Amino acid sequence: MNRDPLVTLPPALTGPAPPARAGARSVLGIDGGATKTLAAVLDLDRRVLHLGHGGPSNEDAVGARLAVKAVLDATDRALALAGIAQGELSGAVLAVAGTDTDSIDRHLHDSRSEEWIVVNDVVGAWATATGAQPGVGVISGTGSNVFGVGWAPSPEGWVGRTWRAGGWGHLLGDEGSGYWLGARSIVAALHDRDGSGPPTALSDAALAFFGAHSVEALAASVYTTPLTKGELAAFAVETSRLAGEGDEVARELYARAASELGRQVAAVIRQTGLDGAFPVGLIGSAFRAGEVFVSPLTGAIHALAPEAHVFAVEMAPVGGSLLLAARACGLEGAISAEELAGLIDGAS
Repeated sequence: MNRDPLVTLPPALTGPAPPARAGARSVLGIDGGATKTLAAVLDLDRRVLHLGHGGPSNEDAVGARLAVKAVLDATDRALALAGIAQGELSGAVLAVAGTDTDSIDRHLHDSRSEEWIVVNDVVGAWATATGAQPGVGVISGTGSNVFGVGWAPSPEGWVGRTWRAGGWGHLLGDEGSGYWLGARSIVAALHDRDGSGPPTALSDAALAFFGAHSVEALAASVYTTPLTKGELAAFAVETSRLAGEGDEVARELYARAASELGRQVAAVIRQTGLDGAFPVGLIGSAFRAGEVFVSPLTGAIHALAPEAHVFAVEMAPVGGSLLLAARACGLEGAISAEELAGLIDGAS
């Protein structure tokens, strides 16, 4: 079996940082997903950031043509607000969701610049979580994914050793995600109904949330309507509420979710060679559940890496793309993650 990394970093984003390009000033970052695309143009001299919005850019969801159009629409809006032309960009990193970013890469290079760097969205999330430094990004929103980078020596210098775990989609994976929690909360209600599991407030909550008259009717609607991945994931908000109120079944679901994600984080740590103190950033709506989720996940991570710094990420994912774009044109360190997060929040 091939055991090469599932996601790698392009040469411009690994190894020694390149020297600063002459006149380098403005960079472009993209965060593209299944529901929307966000483009950000950052002027590193003036400390001004402009945002452009577009439609979905996950090729798996909308196809390559519409995905590329969404990216370009969002980019053009951000450039117009910044008052600059595409040729004035010193660097650009586009982090887009989907299984085949190579296809998006080809289409974008045909219509725009060969210098634009296209990466999978997990790379942008990792950069957001770690400031584009060695460490791990853990994503748990509607779906889940874990990606990390460690530095390894090579004949050319230090290069990024990458590893991704999870990210196989809701039918084959998404462990510990909002979808996983929502779907298993309904399963818990079914087990409550047929007596094969303990009683839980999730049962009544599910009926109210989905407008069903019985648990068995809700089960039928999952198959016959059917309920979408997003609709099932949305129910995790109720799972979080009930876990906070002490429902043992809901709390156990979060403990299981933490165990599943912790197992994936452990795989990433081992494969990247991360050791000692390094960041593990938690990204996504599922972590809004707070300590009921974060505490057991932190414990699982510390069992392997006791010095790891586990924390919830505050910066929007487009920030990681901007940090990578700055690095690609020799401006790594020109802005801190904290200052960048503030600029993004101010422009939103």
